[in-house]
Amino acid sequence: MNLRSLIVAVLVILAGCATPTPVPVIVVPVVVSQSTWQQVDREIVAASQQATEQARVYARGSMEHWRTRVYQQTEEVFIPWFSSYWTQEWLSMKVSWYTINAGDEQDATTQRLAAYLLEQYHRRVLEPVAVEIDPDAILGQATEFYVQLMGQQLDVISKRHGVPMAQLNSRVQKIPAISLGPPSTRDASLYQVVHAELSKLPAYLALIEKIHTAGGEKGIAATDAGMAPVAKRASKRIQAEMAPRGAASAVAAVAGKAAGALISLGVAGVRAIIQANDRPDSEALIRSSLGNSFDKAWVKLVNNPATGVMAGTLYMARQIEGSLAATIEQPVEESVEQSVEQSVEHSVGQPVEQPVEQQVEPSVDQNAGSVDFSHVDSTTQRITP
Repeated sequence: MNLRSLIVAVLVILAGCATPTPVPVIVVPVVVSQSTWQQVDREIVAASQQATEQARVYARGSMEHWRTRVYQQTEEVFIPWFSSYWTQEWLSMKVSWYTINAGDEQDATTQRLAAYLLEQYHRRVLEPVAVEIDPDAILGQATEFYVQLMGQQLDVISKRHGVPMAQLNSRVQKIPAISLGPPSTRDASLYQVVHAELSKLPAYLALIEKIHTAGGEKGIAATDAGMAPVAKRASKRIQAEMAPRGAASAVAAVAGKAAGALISLGVAGVRAIIQANDRPDSEALIRSSLGNSFDKAWVKLVNNPATGVMAGTLYMARQIEGSLAATIEQPVEESVEQSVEQSVEHSVGQPVEQPVEQQVEPSVDQNAGSVDFSHVDSTTQRITP
């Protein structure tokens, strides 16, 4: 190294030592008054109520679309399948088999036929429609919509009151949104549900599982009651046809091959005529019976707060609003001047005006301790699609 390079290196080192150390920036937290925090809490409750109603409008509109698609699929696929000649022949074989194995059990044939028809209703109607839209998807979408709206409103509240978002986040971390623990992974705060991806949040997955468990395995598929009249009518008609069919088969066997084939063909033609004549009544029964049963299940899915499509939203709203109810109802602490004024009023015998507590009712039940998964009674309201 030559002398010039050495001098340059020494100057660089000296210059570095002479650079002043940057003064650390001290962020002084904004002092938020108790009255401001109380107003913030009040607006969080109001935001939850508004978000709940918007999620309800979304969920009901989606359920209307789903119901329309189910009715279309029933009319276009299930009813033609059920009314076809070959389906009726297949059902006749199944009824014969059910009857042989029923023994002395009453209504066993009808029950087994109803179960088979319900299975076909699932495969031909509910499952194809579910590819496009179904109540489970609407449940999740409505809950996510509610959470999205809450996140937007928290940002608005922060700016409106000049509360730094960091301080507001610290506060909402203490507001429960899901409380299903232990373990603690089944619990989540308002901050967590707003900032996390719901589909990967363990507490949210636990909540959806609870709702599904409470709703039962059948859920909207509880149309078996609607299948019972259809199966009963079909079973009676098929059993009524079995006796003459057996007699005709015996005559055909005695008459020989050629004549027997003609007799059997004639009996089949008669059965086809009977089935054709019975078809309008059968289809009318399917529409009426399935329609009534489906509408009852649909109304329950829309209105049941514990197992319906709004169950996730209502649960979170109940937790959030319930946890803040006591806080927002407390009056702001009185200042020293107010206390002195009240003492003077007492001394002159004037009545003291009591502070009025503002009641803010949450949009749902404030039972924040646990989920109420008890079933409500199904309504018998008839809804025309």
